Amino acid sequence: MRPVVTKEPHPNAFKSRRCLIPTEGFYEWKKEGRAKTPLLIHRKDGEPFGMAGLWERWHGKDDETIESCTIIVTEANALVRDLHDRMPVILAPEDYAAWLDPENNDAECLRAMLRPAEPKAWTLVEVSRKVNSQKNDGPDLIEPVAA
Repeated sequence: MRPVVTKEPHPNAFKSRRCLIPTEGFYEWKKEGRAKTPLLIHRKDGEPFGMAGLWERWHGKDDETIESCTIIVTEANALVRDLHDRMPVILAPEDYAAWLDPENNDAECLRAMLRPAEPKAWTLVEVSRKVNSQKNDGPDLIEPVAA
């Protein structure tokens, strides 16, 4: 399942189909003239984290069942702002249970979680341009490029 990024949550999915997208980092690109340098944004402590997501089950061609998900984005924090105007919503671990609780219909409480992550726990590192192609995969894609 490949996540899709969206700014506006679908109301029904927001109400009853919330999920966490677990990850160890995400990419943004720094524009330098015509070149774009890929940067990995991750926690300084290297721990995984959960991005706020929504999931959907729908029917495609030939009534094929398709499951998909989307990552909810918000305005960028101070670390990401020079690279992009938005970033994924990164939920605090103490919010995971409330976010995932299908009985939680407190829209105000849920929307309050959709904020930029505090930048002090995060860092960014330049990584290989190999991340620019979906053909490439592997642990070397998150290794810092030697200075």
